[in-house]
Formats: sequence, structure tokens, C-alpha cells
Amino acid sequence: MGGMPSVLPDGEPMPEDGALPGSALEGAGERPLGFYLHVPYCATRCGYCDFNTYTATELRGSGGVLASRDNYAATLTDEIRLARKVLGDDPRPVRTVFVGGGTPTLLPAADLVRMLSAVREEFGLADDAEVTTEANPESVDRAYLEELRAGGFNRVSFGMQSAKQHVLKILDRTHTPGRPEACVAEARAAGFDHVNLDLIYGTPGESDQDWRETLAAAVGAGPDHISAYALIVEEGTQLARRIRRGEVPMTDDDVHADRYLIADAVLAEAGFHWYEVSNWATTEAGRCLHNELYWRGADWWGAGPGAHSHVGGVRWWNVKHPGAYAAALAGGRTPGAGREVLAAEDRRVERILLELRLREGCELSLLRPAGLAAARRALGEGLLEEGAFGAGRAVLTLRGRLLADGVVRDLVD
Repeated sequence: MGGMPSVLPDGEPMPEDGALPGSALEGAGERPLGFYLHVPYCATRCGYCDFNTYTATELRGSGGVLASRDNYAATLTDEIRLARKVLGDDPRPVRTVFVGGGTPTLLPAADLVRMLSAVREEFGLADDAEVTTEANPESVDRAYLEELRAGGFNRVSFGMQSAKQHVLKILDRTHTPGRPEACVAEARAAGFDHVNLDLIYGTPGESDQDWRETLAAAVGAGPDHISAYALIVEEGTQLARRIRRGEVPMTDDDVHADRYLIADAVLAEAGFHWYEVSNWATTEAGRCLHNELYWRGADWWGAGPGAHSHVGGVRWWNVKHPGAYAAALAGGRTPGAGREVLAAEDRRVERILLELRLREGCELSLLRPAGLAAARRALGEGLLEEGAFGAGRAVLTLRGRLLADGVVRDLVD
């Protein structure tokens, strides 16, 4: 569920010390604080991947500063210490920590625990903090998971993608079918109460039956959370080049819609409830709190190359290259590449964009007259739930979820 996009937005320069405008911490006590820790290393680059990841083990920055996997945890810890300085006497303990990538589990478990310990030492963790790492099924074993659990991690997310070998091959995934399911059992045995499997549908060459078998395998493994995303073919990726050359066929939107309907039906029957358009959980406690911070516009600090942060209406992003990132921190400077201060209208639009994707929907009071008129049309077309609408909220129906992007576009007018 993590991953940092490979292209950074434009914005104003960051102050060298990373200081935030005074407005950013106004009312902070009312908002949860989370940390996203980005690990940019991968063993291989998957053909569909557009994230800010690197397969090399050593990358040099300016002045010969080395950004190697071996010292990465120490480098990232420097940014966590910088966060403490920037946020000053902000008393909030951290509610969620999410380690993503890349492949975080290419680092030793002790390194991930060290990064978490730095957050704990600098900020403190809430008593019920959710602490997640993404994991590649081939880069963990029971002992690794036990070390994570002992170090304070309580949620793990495995990249399964598909149960079918030919689909995994198109995606350039290196794990063998059956390994992700075994990982769920190992995570449970290691003491993890919350386990997610990430799935991808709409891969060229995948059939409805392939997708049904993937869902059956995922459900059968016993996670309490499943994420299912339509494959997006990003320009510049290996998969985009293969499709352009005619080596593999492009999957159309109707197929994506059919696969989504299959997913929702299979998961509902198995006791999973949707709470965000692409996410299902068996219980309230199984929901990914960290992603909910994003969707609800709370505060989070993203540490690592290319990571994005948001605190009190100020959004910023780090330099992309691990070498440049390490060099900035070694020189006592923020690794921030740029930032933007969101105006009230930007924040209103973002709330609609993000909250409408949630099971609770968004308040109709956020909508302007044109957006409200569009919401009434959507209601008439069966895209919004009648009961929720009567109670002052826009909540997507199943059909609305299929057309979520279009509904959102109309409502932000």
C-alpha cells in the first residue's frame, strides 16, 4: 500500500532547516500524527513499477556521501531526529508507523526495528499505535517476522498480487505461488494479529477465473485485511513498453469493473467489509489506520528519499535520490526538495476527493451548489446511497465505487 511516485511536484523551496510556517501546528493536538518510513531498495524492478526505488545496494551523493543499504537505517534516523526539531514541543505521540518501499524487508529486521525505535525515542508511540511494514514474501521467514514482532511491529502487509504463475510473470514478480499464503501463517505464528495481502487485478492475460482463484487463495490464507488494486500501466515502465510493442494486450475498463465486482462479492461472502474503495477488512480493528490518516487529511511525516509529508495544510516532499538524501542529512540540512501551503479551497477539494472513497463518505456541507446538484444527479443514477444522503452525507453505492473517479470529479465543482 506504500510506495513513493517517481515524479515530484513543483513547489516553493524548503527552508534549509526544514522549519514549518507557524500555522502548520495550530490545532495539532486535535489531529493524529503518523510516520511513513520509505525504504527505496528492491532486489529487482517489477515491470509495472513507477515508484521511487533502486536496485543498487550502494548509491553515491554529493561529496561522496554513500547511501548504502548497510547504513540506511542510520540515515533515516537522522531525518526522524530532524522531525523532532521541526515539530518542536508538539506533544503528540505517534499513532501509526508504516514502513514501505521498495522492499523494506531487504534490510535486516534489526534495521526496521531501529527505525521504529527512533520514532519511539523522539516522539513516543500511542498505547494503541499501529505499526506496519510491507514485506516481499520471498524476503522474510518466521524468524524475521518474530524479530519484527518482538521489536514492536504489530501489522504486516504482504505483496501477493496474484496466485497464478503466468500473471506473476507478466508483473515480473519473483515470488512463487503459495508463498504469500505461507507468509500469513508464519506472521500469525509470530504473533501478528493484523495481516494484509495486496492483490492486483487486470493484468494482461489474466482471466476472470484466474482472478477468482487468486481471491480464493488470499481469503483461504486467513488475513484480516485485503487490498485489491486495478493495474495501472504507467508511462516509462517496462510493461508500458511491452504493451506498446504489442507483446501483451491492454486490459480495458470494462474488464477492470467486472474484476472489481467479483472481488467485492467474493470478499463480502468471506466476511470482509469494504471501508475504502480498494480496501476490505474483517473487523473495525483490521482497518489500516495509517492509510486512514492519509484519507482523512491528518498529519504525517514521510521520512526517506522522495517521501511526502503533510502537517496542518503544509505538504512537502524529499529529494528523490538516496545519495542526495543522505548528503543533505549529513550536511545538517533538510532533505526536503519543495513544499506547498494548501489554501482553504485546496483543502476542501482534497477532503471531498479522499473522504468520498471511504465507507463513511463525505459531508454534503463540503459541496458547493454545483457539486450539490451533481450529488443529487448521482443519487438519482444510483451512485450514492439514499439513506446516507438524507442524513447529510455522500456515500458511494457499489455502482458508485465502480465510477468513483467520475463521481468525485463532478462533486468538487
